[in-house]
Amino acid sequence: MASQAESQHPRKAFGWAARDSSGVLSPFNFSRRETGEKDVTFKVLYCGICHSDLHMLKNEWGNSIYPLVPGHEIAGVVTEVGSKVQKFKVGDKVGVGCMVGSCNSCQSCADDLENYCPKMILTYAAKYVDGTITYGGYSDTMVADEHFVIRIPDGMPLDAAAPLLCAGITVYSPLRYFELDKPGLHVGVVGLGGLGHMAVKFAKALGAKVTVISTSPNKQKEAIEQLGADSFVVSREQDQMQAAMGSLDGIIDTVSAVHPLFPLIGLLKNHGKLVMVGAPEKPLELPVFPLLMGRKIVGGSCIGGMKETQEMIDFAAKHNVKPEIEVIPIDYVNTAMERLLKADVKYRFVIDIGNTLKASS
Repeated sequence: MASQAESQHPRKAFGWAARDSSGVLSPFNFSRRETGEKDVTFKVLYCGICHSDLHMLKNEWGNSIYPLVPGHEIAGVVTEVGSKVQKFKVGDKVGVGCMVGSCNSCQSCADDLENYCPKMILTYAAKYVDGTITYGGYSDTMVADEHFVIRIPDGMPLDAAAPLLCAGITVYSPLRYFELDKPGLHVGVVGLGGLGHMAVKFAKALGAKVTVISTSPNKQKEAIEQLGADSFVVSREQDQMQAAMGSLDGIIDTVSAVHPLFPLIGLLKNHGKLVMVGAPEKPLELPVFPLLMGRKIVGGSCIGGMKETQEMIDFAAKHNVKPEIEVIPIDYVNTAMERLLKADVKYRFVIDIGNTLKASS
């Protein structure tokens, strides 16, 4: 049976890649590995654009490997499975998020926290166990070990599922871990972009009261009427910040630009938690005194393990939590990156790979 057979040759693949730190993407032919005995191969139908794709394209974090095929919010349909695959079959709807490998022997892996494994392998621009470079989801096909493949529930459209595999889990995991998931708690969300709008939706679905904290007053109507936030605070308006002082049990801070933490810590109740999920390029200034006065915590969180990612997408399907997306063709991707840089997207670009990515001869 073809689905159970291991392919004997690396398969031809096609995608869009950047060749250097200019970050410009163009068509690219490459190879995916053959389907190993524990591998799932799937046809990519949609891939979300994450802000980290932009950083990686331009090598802003200093660890990019070119040619670079970005994309770690990948959704599609299984075309082949290895002989020892147990969880998936041909035709299943599946996805791959930010990682495709880990050591499987450390304490983090044992605790279902593969995302914190020191040998975690990123979905693109990383070295795989066989020494090859990993390529992401701006491509027509994907091969991954079944352990790192997520089942997409029925009722969750594939285009909406894609951003959940990074943006969704990035905010769901800290809400759960830092116990900001109890009905009746008051949660703040800083920034209303790809991560922030998902934080609002998940926190509301978990039963919290939500306040959005933003520098943009023009986002207020959308935050409350479209996304379901309970209140909105403009962080540059001193009177609004003063009125919200000491009102929040926790804050999910999604901002990736350098910004002051002191005013945010002031919004927390005693024992409140400020959790960073954005990744500013430069260190932020952390004033200690306001932490001491109220036993407050500043923490961080990065995506989630595979078990929690599956839990997140199942929860999203059950509670109808979906990202707000703008679906684009692949040949619009460079324009989309320029718009992303200007925060001109509500709230996540998703590339229609299945219908618009055509292989060059």
